[in-house]
Formats: sequence, structure tokens, C-alpha cells
Amino acid sequence: MTVFQLNGVTTSATVDSKLPFVHFLRNPCEAKDVRYGCGAGNCGACTVMVDGVAQQSCGISIASIEGCDVRTPAALQEDPVGAVVLQAFVDEQAAQCGYCINGMLMSLTALLKRTLRPSKEQIVDTLNRHLCRCGAHVRILRATEVAIKRLQAKGGI
Repeated sequence: MTVFQLNGVTTSATVDSKLPFVHFLRNPCEAKDVRYGCGAGNCGACTVMVDGVAQQSCGISIASIEGCDVRTPAALQEDPVGAVVLQAFVDEQAAQCGYCINGMLMSLTALLKRTLRPSKEQIVDTLNRHLCRCGAHVRILRATEVAIKRLQAKGGI
């Protein structure tokens, strides 16, 4: 049995330890905010934060998250940095179809928790792991800049 924190709630898994974490999150946990995309670690739609680090949940086994703190997009509203990032994306209408956005929000929140002054290269590298076919890239970058400015104005969180 694997025990971990899922959005602040102690959760246990008694399934095949090799099962990709994304399947456990979406099915027994009903975390539909974690999107299933490619299943091969190429699109970023299933990104969650594990102990503050953005990771694609399709590439994580359940056994590897023993004792970890896992956050899904549903937890963004309660996270001081995540809430600012989320609001910036809403204000800038950065999502079009919305499928990839949850993973992007998780990756950007993890980045901004590490640094309030990311370089353009860090932002691009963070977003480069996510496929978006809608063409909302300009709005996504604008929302990221808005979130950074808001966080800096607050002196970090």
C-alpha cells in the first residue's frame, strides 16, 4: 500500500504499484482536473506537483509517490502562488479549449514558487514541455507576465 497526501488529504493506494499515477488520480480518486493526454510524457496535460516539483503523472508510478505531497490543479485556488497564476490566466483569457492549461498552470506555479524573477528562457523551457494546438501562446505568455508582476508587487508569497 502506498500512502501520500493528495491536495492535503491523506490518501492510500492498494493497486498495482506499476500503474501510471495519472490513471489512479483520474479513476479511483476522480481527479478529473488531471487531464489524460498522450500517456507517454510528451504533452504535459497530466502535470501535477509532487513535493513542489511539476511532474507528468503519466510517467510516475504509484510506488514512487510514497509519503509525497501531491497537488493537482484543483488545489491551485488554495495555493497563494497558484491562485495568482490562475487569476492571471482568467483575466488574460489565456485558455482556448482548456485541455492543456491545467498542466501549464501546474508547471508555471511550480516555477514561480522557486523564483519570482524567472528568465524568459526559464519560462519558455517550462512551457516547452506542454503541447497546445489552439494557438493561445501569446495569451499564455502574457498571463505568465501578469502573474509574475502581481507576485512581485506582493513581494512574493
